[in-house]
Amino acid sequence: MSAPSPAPKLPVSLAANPRLSSWVKFTGEGRVAISPGKVEIGQGIVTALAQIAADELDVEIGRIEMIRASTAASPNEGVTSGSLSIQQSGRALRHACAEVRQRFLAAASERLGVDASLLGVDDGTISGPGNVRTSYWELSGDVSLDHDVTAGTVAKSAVARRVAGHSIERVDIPDKVFARPRFIHDCALPGLAHGRVLRPDISGAELIALEEAAARAVSGFIAVVRDGSFSGVVAESEVAAEAALKALRKGATWSAGEPLPDENDLAGFLKSQPVETIIIDTKAAATTKAARTLRRQYTRPYIAHASIAPSCAMAQWDGDRVHVWTHSQGVYLLRADLTIVLRLPAENIVVEHMEGAGCYGHNAADDVALDAVLLAKAAGGRPVRVQWSRHDEMSHAPFGAAMAIEIEADLDADNEIVGWRHGIWSNGHAARPGRAAEPALLAASEIANPYPRMISTNPPAANGGGGDRNSVPLYDLPAWTITSHRLLTMPVRTSALRTLGAQGNVFAIESLLDEIAALRGEDPIAFRLRHLRDDRAKDVVRAAARRAGWKPERRSGVGHGVGFARYKNTGAYCAAIAEIEGADDIRVKRLTLAVDVGEAINRDGVINQIEGGAIQATSWVLKERVRFDRTRITSTSWTDYPILTFSEVPAVDVEIIQRPEIEPVGAGEAAHGPVTAAIANAVHDCLGVRVHDLPITRDKIIAAMELAS
Repeated sequence: MSAPSPAPKLPVSLAANPRLSSWVKFTGEGRVAISPGKVEIGQGIVTALAQIAADELDVEIGRIEMIRASTAASPNEGVTSGSLSIQQSGRALRHACAEVRQRFLAAASERLGVDASLLGVDDGTISGPGNVRTSYWELSGDVSLDHDVTAGTVAKSAVARRVAGHSIERVDIPDKVFARPRFIHDCALPGLAHGRVLRPDISGAELIALEEAAARAVSGFIAVVRDGSFSGVVAESEVAAEAALKALRKGATWSAGEPLPDENDLAGFLKSQPVETIIIDTKAAATTKAARTLRRQYTRPYIAHASIAPSCAMAQWDGDRVHVWTHSQGVYLLRADLTIVLRLPAENIVVEHMEGAGCYGHNAADDVALDAVLLAKAAGGRPVRVQWSRHDEMSHAPFGAAMAIEIEADLDADNEIVGWRHGIWSNGHAARPGRAAEPALLAASEIANPYPRMISTNPPAANGGGGDRNSVPLYDLPAWTITSHRLLTMPVRTSALRTLGAQGNVFAIESLLDEIAALRGEDPIAFRLRHLRDDRAKDVVRAAARRAGWKPERRSGVGHGVGFARYKNTGAYCAAIAEIEGADDIRVKRLTLAVDVGEAINRDGVINQIEGGAIQATSWVLKERVRFDRTRITSTSWTDYPILTFSEVPAVDVEIIQRPEIEPVGAGEAAHGPVTAAIANAVHDCLGVRVHDLPITRDKIIAAMELAS
C-alpha cells in the first residue's frame, strides 16, 4: 500500500501572511490593488508581480495598482534580498490570486445560477452561458477576502498564462522618465524641514564637546540635536542645514579613534583575528594518492555600495507616534530596531517604503532612517528629511566584507582532482536590522546609552550562507572539505552587499579550475562539462559557449575566459564568457551570458538584471576597492573610489533558457561570480599571468608578471 501524499504546503510568505485581503483588494474604480511585502529597488519586481497577479486574476495589467510596502498594511515578507522576491513573493501572490479568483467564481455561480466550471473571466468580467455576466467589482461587496488562504488551491498551469513569460513594460518607469517624484530623494512633504548629522572622519571616535553657538546663528536654523555622540541640525532648507552642519563641525571635539587594518595586507589581517570556525561541508572518498597539491590564495577587498544617490529618509512625529519614509529593503525589520531604540511599541511606528536611487544590499538606508527619527524629535511635529552626503555614504555605510580564500587541490599523476580543501576568512556578511536583540543601526551605537556595534554574522547555509556562499563546488569532485572562519572583530563596518561571499568564492573556484584545465592541456569548457552532473548547469555552459563562438581564434592582446555558478547552489544557473583587451589597462569588450531562472516571468526583466549584475561585477573586478589608512576611510569621493564609466561598459549579450515548467528563481545576483571569474580567466588567456587579488589593476598585473618571471 502506497504512502498517502503529503498535505500541500503554502508558499513561505503566504504561510506567514495568510489573510487574502492583505494581498489583494478590488477598488470601486475598476482597479485591483496588489500589496506585496517585497519592495522595488530597481530590479523590476513590481512589474513581475503585477504580471503574476494579472495572469491568475484574468485582468489586464493596466488595471493593477502596486501598493508600496508599509508596516501599516502590507504583508510582512521580511527583507527584499538574496534574489528571493520572485521565489517568495511571486509564489505567494500567485497562490493568493488563484484563490481569490476561485472565491469570486463561486460567488458569481451563486448569483448567476450557473455552475462555476462554466464561467470564465476576461479582464475582470465573469461571464457564462446565455450571456450572463458580472464582475469582480460588482461582487466585491459580497465576497469577503478577510479570510485565511487555504493550501489546496491550484494556480494556472504555465501554458495557460497569458502575461508571464513576456516582456511587459516596467510599471515604475513612466514616473522616472517624466520626472514625477517617485524617489524618496525628490519627495517634499508639506512643512518639510531638513536635517544633517555630524559624524567624525576618524573611525570609532566619540564626541567629547560641542560648541553650538555658530550653528544657532545660521539663518533658517531650527534646532541642534545631541544625544551622546550623536548630533545633528534641523533647518528650514538644505542650504541652511549644510551651513549649520559646517558651523557645528568646527565646534566639535572628538576622542581618538580605533585603529584600522593595514589595507595592503588584508589577508594577513583577516587570518590574524579571532574567528568562529565552522565546517560548511565535507565529502569523503576512497583515498587516492596525490602526486601534487596546488595551493592558491585569492582575496577581494572591502567594496562600497557606491549607489549613485546617497541615502535619504523622512520622519514625522505626532505625539508619541512616528511615521518614517525610507528606501529600506525591510520595513518590518527596520521597525523592529526602531522599537528597541525608541522604546516604543511597534504599533506607534509606521515605516513606509519609497524607492531610492540605488540599492543592492544593506547600505545606509536604515541608518539614515533612524537619523531622521532622532532629528525629527526637535522639529515640533514637522516632517524632517535627512540626506546623507557622498562623504557620509562612502565613510559610514556598511561595506561588503573583504575576503581571503585559500584552496588546496590534490592532483593525481594525470592532474585529475582527487581532493579539495577550501577555507574562507572574512567578516560576516550580514548585520541587517531587526534580526537580533540589539539594534544594528549606526546611530544606536552613538547615543548616550549606546548599543554595541553589531558584529556581522553569516546567514545559515540553508539560507544560502554568507562568507561561505557558493563555496561548495557544484562540480563532481571526489572529496572536499569547506571551512569558514568568521571574524569576531569588525574595525571596518561590514554587512550585506550583492551576492555576499559568492563573488569571492566563485572567483577562487573557477580560477583554480581553469588553472588545472590548463595543466592538463584540456579546453576549460570541456573540463567543466566533464565535471558537471547537473544537466541545467551543462546547458548554460554550452549555451554561453555557443553564443560566444567559443573559442575564437587567438588574437594578440585579446583574451577569452569562462566562469560558471549556480547562485547559492539552489538558485539561477549562469555561465559567462568574457572577451578582454589587455593593452595599457584591462578593458572588457564583451560579455556573453546564458542564464536559467526556471520560468522567466518577464524576459526583459531577467535580461536587465543579468546585464546590470554583469556590469557591476566588471566594475568590481577592474576598479572597486575601499581605501583607508590606519585611522580613517579615505575613498570618500568618486575620485578616490572610481567605478566603471559609461564609456567603459562592455557589450553584454544574454541568452535565457526558458523553462516554464520549473518554479522561477531570481536573477539579480546570478551573474557577479561567473563574470568575475570569466574576466580573471580571460586576463590569463591574454597575458599569461593569473591575478589572485581583486581588483585586477595594472599594478596587480605587473606584480603577477614579476612573480612569474
